[in-house]
Amino acid sequence: MSSHGTPIPMVSHPSGPLVGDAHVPGDKSISHRALILGALTVGETSITGLLEGDDVLATAAAMRAFGAEVTQTGPGAWSVHGVGVGGFGEPEDVIDCGNAGTGVRLIMGAMATTPIT
Repeated sequence: MSSHGTPIPMVSHPSGPLVGDAHVPGDKSISHRALILGALTVGETSITGLLEGDDVLATAAAMRAFGAEVTQTGPGAWSVHGVGVGGFGEPEDVIDCGNAGTGVRLIMGAMATTPIT
């Protein structure tokens, strides 16, 4: 027999900005996310331990095409100067993510903040 209690109201409050450093091992899924989140921020994001496979490099190229400055600063080390949420510009050419299914899905979500058609 199941019991349904009275719902407890929950209240959320805005917090301050998230600031800090994250150190994680190279991983394809995390590498895609790091590049995309870096492109969606305002300012510079430094990434170390980026997994530099074809899929991740295609995501880096896509972020460049949308206007973020993405540069390799050393082996596994990258810098992303983001354009902010909603700041992606319309690319001059087709975005080719190769076989990067994860990159495509994440990029589509990031693009939802822009009026690009």
